[in-house]
Amino acid sequence: LERGVGAKLVVRTPAGVVLTSAGERFLAHAERALASVDAGRTAIEELTDEARGTVALGSQPTISAYVLPALLARFHARNPEVVLKLREGLADQIEERVAAGELDLALMNLPVRRLDLAAQKLWQEDYLLAVPIAHRLAAIDRAIPLAEVVNEPLVVVSGAHATQALIAACEEKGARPHIVVDADNLEAVRRMVERGLGVALLPRTMAEATDVRRVRTLEIARGGPRRQVALVHRGEAYLTAAARALRATIVEVTAARRAKAR
Repeated sequence: LERGVGAKLVVRTPAGVVLTSAGERFLAHAERALASVDAGRTAIEELTDEARGTVALGSQPTISAYVLPALLARFHARNPEVVLKLREGLADQIEERVAAGELDLALMNLPVRRLDLAAQKLWQEDYLLAVPIAHRLAAIDRAIPLAEVVNEPLVVVSGAHATQALIAACEEKGARPHIVVDADNLEAVRRMVERGLGVALLPRTMAEATDVRRVRTLEIARGGPRRQVALVHRGEAYLTAAARALRATIVEVTAARRAKAR
């Protein structure tokens, strides 16, 4: 490609590949070209309704671990010829990979920042307070306001919606957040709570799957944080038959989950 355009586009360093000035200018054109190729591929594949080939699904780790196993098993049973590629990441990372065409579909927390992506809300869930089984709050048999945990040792994920709610509750009470572990994923947070390091907010899907021998989960009183999970993609024109089939399974299974939760 560099020979074709007559300019050096990238510099290879021990830390990875870095775009040159020419590469940065060329990038937008390359992305549009790849998008056109993808659209052409989609147009051809739409000549048949048979789900085949590969479909790439992005997901946040908590969704991958606690929602996707049963969902993808059902999809595979119905579409054995489709190869599933599952890629995990944080919401902003997943969003950018969908926009770049690296992922066909994604399951991620709302909001979606990019206006060029389509988002279909699938479900909404509360966060629960997870406390070690020997913690004083484990004996409480009622919903607990966040104000009651502002002086507790906290295990958090920086920047997460639930963490912001905890910090806001601390500020409202004039307390400084006592953060003992700042992790980058909720699975690590869950394990830290199991080991007794502190308390944490976990989405209901994850909280209800914790080891009840080590962790007690408590409802948060009215006004607690929630998350909304959506199915995100670049638009109908970019979905192959396999991607459409996976989308249909995702919508079906998550609708059944909502109905069961009621």
